[in-house]
This record gives sequence, structure tokens and C-alpha cells, in this order.
Amino acid sequence: MITEYKISDGKQNLSIRVIRSRRKSVGLEVKTDGNILARIPGYLTDGELEKFLEEHKGWILKKVKLLEERQKDMEPSRACPVRELLPEDIVKIKKRFSERVQYYSSLMGVTYERITIRNQKTRWGSCSAKGNLNFNYQLYYLPEELLDYVVVHELAHRKHMNHSAAFWEEVGRYYPDYKEARKRLKKIETE
Repeated sequence: MITEYKISDGKQNLSIRVIRSRRKSVGLEVKTDGNILARIPGYLTDGELEKFLEEHKGWILKKVKLLEERQKDMEPSRACPVRELLPEDIVKIKKRFSERVQYYSSLMGVTYERITIRNQKTRWGSCSAKGNLNFNYQLYYLPEELLDYVVVHELAHRKHMNHSAAFWEEVGRYYPDYKEARKRLKKIETE
């Protein structure tokens, strides 16, 4: 049974990790770290898998190329690696987030529950339906205006739990330059 499949574009060899499960369809994913996954039904034969991957080779190569081009434009967050954070660093990080959340929640007229600081690979922040706010600790190391944008973005979810026009209008009311901040954050690579 195949657990890894190799394809080549003539310049580089790419490895696709095959994960079998009870799912009913085949799923392909090119992750931001460059790993390529094929999630497939357990009953799919190796021959059927090979045929599918060869038929989708162009799509996979296109996605890998797009990822590589995007990575060229990326800049590091310059955050202290999480394993090197000292207890006093964590206290400072939490304090700064709490201050910004308190300031903007008061300004925006919204409430929140807990603030949690995490080491996330793909998100700068999130807001749960209960009002719990999660922030990527790496924001602490970025310019304050980017941290403020993420705080406003997550607090706007307290009024609109979606990304509708009304949500973006709310964000723009408290952070008018949000489009530029979004562009800047998309170019910063998390640890």
C-alpha cells in the first residue's frame, strides 16, 4: 500500500504523503510549509491512487509554484522563538495584548471573555462565539499598528461573527487603514 508518492517537474522531485481513512473522496492539499498531502478513502487501490495523482500533477505543481513565489515575498516576523521565551516575556506579551484589547473594546462598545496568547502557524487571531479572544504571540514583535488591526478585527467579530460587508464596515470605523494592514500581515511569515 502506497504511503508516499513522488512526482517531478523536471527540476525538483516532490513527495506526496498519502493518508488513508474512512473518507469517501480524495483530497489534495499543498500546505504552507511545503508538505503535500493526499487524503484518500481506505478502499482506493494503489493503481487508482497513482492515476488520480498523475491526472492532478499539473494542479499540484501549480500550487507548489504559487507557494514558492509567495514565500519569496515573505518576511520573517522577527519574533523570539517560543521555546526561548522567559516567564517575564510572557507576562509582558499578555499585558500588551490586554491593554490594547481593553482600549479598543471600550471604544467599540463590545465585551469579551478570556484573552489567550498562542503560537499559531496560520492565524494572527481568532474570536469564539463566546467572546474568547486568541492572539498569535508573534504580533507582539510586529509594529503596534498591526497588533491594533488584529485586535480591532477580532473585536469586530463580537458584533458580526462573519466577514460580511457590515463586519468590514465595523473594522474600518475603528481602523480605517485595515486593507493595508491585511496586505502587510499576509507578507509576514510566522515561526
